[in-house]
Amino acid sequence: MRQKWNHKSVLGYTDRETVKLDFDNTLFKTVRYWALRTMSWFQLEGFIIFKSSENCYHVVFNREVVWETNIEIMAWVCLLTKHQKLTGWFILQCIKKGSTLRVSPKKQKPSPRMVYRFGKEDTQIKNFLDYRKLIKKIMRTCNRKRN
Repeated sequence: MRQKWNHKSVLGYTDRETVKLDFDNTLFKTVRYWALRTMSWFQLEGFIIFKSSENCYHVVFNREVVWETNIEIMAWVCLLTKHQKLTGWFILQCIKKGSTLRVSPKKQKPSPRMVYRFGKEDTQIKNFLDYRKLIKKIMRTCNRKRN
């Protein structure tokens, strides 16, 4: 069954080739540390960090990977950090067989905003940012037509 979109829907970016992490209730410096360590260990070329709400961050990495490698990387971070919320998010991604991060507003929370960039942004980060830009444009158009 096809889901109907309305202005209250939460939109996310889902794929299998982009390594993503969702850190809730985590200090920025801790998120940046794990993003740098993960990027270096798995040669992911670069990353961007988005702040989705207070002490909640999304990380998107640049290098394209196959789903099995994506799972391996997410599991590695979960095991080393022992971060319960991240681990719960990871399990949901495994069940869906694709990873998702929110790009639109959610309830009282605005769209996640970029707070840090490091390294290359020419592959998966570019795809993520292009999708995010498209969603924001569609939402602005819908909001203008509604008002």
